[in-house]
Amino acid sequence: MSSNLTPRQQFEQQVARLIEKFNRQRAHYLSTAYNETDVRAEFIDPLFEALGWDVANRAGHGPHDKEVIREKS
Repeated sequence: MSSNLTPRQQFEQQVARLIEKFNRQRAHYLSTAYNETDVRAEFIDPLFEALGWDVANRAGHGPHDKEVIREKS
């Protein structure tokens, strides 16, 4: 990503990539073979990361201070 882009432009670029990825394999992503766990890993988490969320807890916060707490499945 180019460093001369504004944060909004960077976000828009990341979302555009996710949309392109989805559209390339649309039939697969809409099929019953594609499950919730995969949706989360391939689209939802990257969207939250594009919004600036620390989904993977890269900051190393303790259990009560994480930005994202995954629900039990």
